[in-house]
Amino acid sequence: MSSPATPIVIGHRGVPGERLEHTRPSYLRAVEQGCDYIEPDVVATKDGQLVVRHENEISGTTDVASRPEFAGHKTVKFIDGVAYSGWFTEDFTLAELKTLRVRERLPQLRPQNIPLARTEQILTLDEVIDIAEQASATREEPVGVYVETKHPTYFAGLGLDLNDLLIDVLERRGLNHRGAKIVIQSMETGNLKALRDRTPLTLVQLMDRQGAPYDLVAAGDPLTYWAMRKPPELERIAAYADGIGPNKSLVIKRDLRARLAKTTKLVRRAHALGLVVHIWTMRSENNFLPADLRTSRDKAAHGDAVGEYLAFFDAGVDGVFSDFTATAVQARSLWLGRP
Repeated sequence: MSSPATPIVIGHRGVPGERLEHTRPSYLRAVEQGCDYIEPDVVATKDGQLVVRHENEISGTTDVASRPEFAGHKTVKFIDGVAYSGWFTEDFTLAELKTLRVRERLPQLRPQNIPLARTEQILTLDEVIDIAEQASATREEPVGVYVETKHPTYFAGLGLDLNDLLIDVLERRGLNHRGAKIVIQSMETGNLKALRDRTPLTLVQLMDRQGAPYDLVAAGDPLTYWAMRKPPELERIAAYADGIGPNKSLVIKRDLRARLAKTTKLVRRAHALGLVVHIWTMRSENNFLPADLRTSRDKAAHGDAVGEYLAFFDAGVDGVFSDFTATAVQARSLWLGRP
């Protein structure tokens, strides 16, 4: 996958800065504002369906905790080695999940979305593909779907193989072929390696600032995300993936005062191996911005997000995951228009 001249804009869960994340209005808003891809995170249901949620624990994003009929579903589980108490998608059938309604995950930072609670259902991956295909009918350039498989090792341990479920959907939809505008991403390595022989679609290895892919942790492999940014590990990634999706701080560091600082060698190293670089996550609230681009101490207020985009475009990234598609598109236009 060669580096595009124009960085792509990925509607990260739609436009969660303006609509409830992972909902139809959120994805439609991202398309309306000009994104190139819409991004769903997929987890599995009890009956083997792929649904779109930030995590498989859903008390923070739905009204499940207030539903007496599901009180008995509350439990404690270890997800990637961490204990979580709540309600989990794999304990519900798709029909049961469809009775739930979505709510805002970050109410303190996005109070404008609080009144939207209980207006939208949980979507399936099929429904997100439908949104992209319907939107593509009215656009010169089709809208892509950029899928993240969440906790594949955990789900495989439950007999719910996310790779199998995803390939089944893509085959049924006629999308498992070269040229289909589908990207598959994962924080783990093993499922991407296994997918390489099953699909010609673009695969992207996600990388965080700290921690390690859980499949490697479970196998006793000491490799960390931090080590994966080095040339030998990038070469190994290039053998099974087409790109990397690093936390943005792996591309431009922040100094001790949380200001944007030095650009690293990661983009240059990745490009030398033919890997594209799609960073995450670009957000407009002061809470998420570098200190030198914040406009006040109000964490929910918007800062100079455009300035941050311009810095990362200058650093050579090939795409951005954004919670605010319109701002990303605006910044890209400014960057492309500069002499």
